[in-house]
Amino acid sequence: MASGMTPPTASALNGVHVTDLSRLVAGNQLTMLLGDFGADVVKVERPGVGDPLRHWRNEGEELWWHVYGRNKRSVALDLSTEAGRDALLRLVGTSDVLVESFRPGTLERLGLGPDRMFEQNPGLVIVRISGWGQTGSRATKPGFGTLVEAMSGFAAMNGFGDREPVLPPLSLADMVSGTYGAFAVLTALRARDEGHRDGQVIDLSLFEPLFSILGPQAAQYVATGRVPERTGSRSQTAAPRNVYRTSDGQWLAISASTQLMTERLLTTIGRPDLLADPRFRDNEQRLRHVEELDGAVGEAIAARTLEDNLALFDAAGVTAAPVCDIGQLLGGDFFATRGVVVDGPAPGGGKVPMHAVVPRLSGTPGGIDRPAPGLGEHTSEVLAPLLGEQLLARLRTEGVVA
Repeated sequence: MASGMTPPTASALNGVHVTDLSRLVAGNQLTMLLGDFGADVVKVERPGVGDPLRHWRNEGEELWWHVYGRNKRSVALDLSTEAGRDALLRLVGTSDVLVESFRPGTLERLGLGPDRMFEQNPGLVIVRISGWGQTGSRATKPGFGTLVEAMSGFAAMNGFGDREPVLPPLSLADMVSGTYGAFAVLTALRARDEGHRDGQVIDLSLFEPLFSILGPQAAQYVATGRVPERTGSRSQTAAPRNVYRTSDGQWLAISASTQLMTERLLTTIGRPDLLADPRFRDNEQRLRHVEELDGAVGEAIAARTLEDNLALFDAAGVTAAPVCDIGQLLGGDFFATRGVVVDGPAPGGGKVPMHAVVPRLSGTPGGIDRPAPGLGEHTSEVLAPLLGEQLLARLRTEGVVA
């Protein structure tokens, strides 16, 4: 496994200062991406509690936090106090970006809404993460990713038609939203630095980014009047595309999404006769007769082991790959030769395997130079220059900071 990557001094976002008030996945995904490319990310967390992501433990280890808290510093600050809010505003005055994920209206009730933030720092880029957005009929409703994955149309199209809709086994809406959010931050910073405007507010819901990647659903529904049925691992746009069981009980994925690839696949499995069958002559017909087509392809694949199928398809240039779990991936050559996983720094000087920096830039690559921080680990380091040692000591005595 590759060692953790340290960002070079030429990292693209060096000099960008981010104050992160967010909690859980979307905000941490967003600020992790910025931190990976050199931004100085300061997590502002509730004293004694911290980001709830710290409490997603595996075998007692804060593995989610180790990965998505990397390249960040932590300040423990109680925003329910006036002194805590004043300290935050001083931090905002030195920041380029502020990220928050409170329910809409919360910052305003604290006296920390965008208007107040812009008084302190007119060039600030404010990212407001919520389930449903800052406007609309659902704005004030709770918006965890699971609810978004249900309402967005994702669950309705995921799974098999004769069974219940299937939610994703991961924080999909949050991850997609956080990635969109990092792009939005860079867009806003570009606009600011080019003089097009000062700071601005980014209204980032979990719902819209997920909906946007589901394909042209609205256009298709208006054009056809039909709601697509769940198709399992099949595609609604091309056939054959599915997972097929091999003779040794493994699974193989195939995507023959072009006419040429379908012809190559059917010839390779010894069924060139299917190409002359009107039911399979083009993609439109294959989608109409996908049951029969999958039966023929599946029968041929079931006659060979996974290894034999892969050897056959590799030699013929057929687009196929094994269905792998994480144990198989970590033990395979692709992860090693590509460096997909690195040994990142863990608190206390250890190492923890985590995904490498994505994407890969040739000139200003990102890296991992800082383990996920302990709660309040950098409170003095960050706030002492802004508040002074004497005030900081008093606030610590009062429990405002920790």
